Amino acid sequence: MINVTKTYLPDKEKYKRYVDEIYANGWITNNGPMVKLLEKKLAEYLGVKNIILVSNGTVALEIAYRTLGIKGDVITTPFSFVATSSSLVTNGLNPIFADINSQTLNIDPRNIEKLITPNTSAILPVHVFANACEVERIETIAKKNNLNVVYDAAHAFGVRCNGKSILNYGDISTLSFHATKIFHSIEGGALIINDDSLVEKARYLINFGIKNTEEIPELGTNAKMNEFEAAMGLCVLDDMQELNDKRQIVYEFYEKELEGFASFQQQNKDSLQNYSYFPIILESEEQLKKVEKALNLKEISPRRYFYPSLDTLEYIKPKQYCENSRDISRRILCLPMYPTLDLGVVKNICDVIKKSLC
Repeated sequence: MINVTKTYLPDKEKYKRYVDEIYANGWITNNGPMVKLLEKKLAEYLGVKNIILVSNGTVALEIAYRTLGIKGDVITTPFSFVATSSSLVTNGLNPIFADINSQTLNIDPRNIEKLITPNTSAILPVHVFANACEVERIETIAKKNNLNVVYDAAHAFGVRCNGKSILNYGDISTLSFHATKIFHSIEGGALIINDDSLVEKARYLINFGIKNTEEIPELGTNAKMNEFEAAMGLCVLDDMQELNDKRQIVYEFYEKELEGFASFQQQNKDSLQNYSYFPIILESEEQLKKVEKALNLKEISPRRYFYPSLDTLEYIKPKQYCENSRDISRRILCLPMYPTLDLGVVKNICDVIKKSLC
């Protein structure tokens, strides 16, 4: 079976050397030396000032909301992984959906401002498939209305926009380091915080709210990354350039082969890609299902990212209707995409798609 993604596993001996260090010092969790080293190396690699490693991308979002003291309504996108919305709901916040731009697949800034009310405290955009949002327009709206901005940048590892890291926009950006991501630490995530004064608060929020041996000033949680995960991250980080180069080759092969057979996401011209996903947009859901079935018969497993549109979830109130998001979610299919994917296999995938569309 050719799956939509495949976890990259670095050199086993290199990982073992880190594990041997962990065994030697006996420090397994609670901000150990591997976590500290990975934070330092990631800050340098990504070009960011303050990075805090956590146990997963969902809890990174939750810590961001608590760090900023976000309350009430949060304007966000309905076209994303469910954790973008569920993390709001589980923290007592109300997702208010602004429809997407059907070309870029990101939240459309034109739809944000008309949804702002006195109960709105933040905007939560997503860089969908690592395509940079219209960050400057969102920043203008946020400043005008005194709103916080948290970017769900789960897909956007290594992306640069306007000559700097995309993670430097907004108040906080969050990353996911799940095993399926282009950079991973088995499980894990991170917060990138642009205001130095908020870093200490975020650090004690991920440690049960414990500030020191005598103070617990906030309700916190256990969101710490452990040493074994950080060791995996250190190994993967060393290989990122090679992995990115290989991803680009696969991405561009798909693009050339499928031009004219499907539509592609419109990329932000001021941003660089990281080639993390290859989504195609078909003419109808019927056509999508036909392509999906043809691929499955050849033991190829694409994925319907992101379906269903989050504005259809029963547990989110009030109910909203986002026409573009619902339409795109029914017609979009992510094809297998990983650095070790053989181009012969990619050619076969494209041939199956083209044949099914004829």
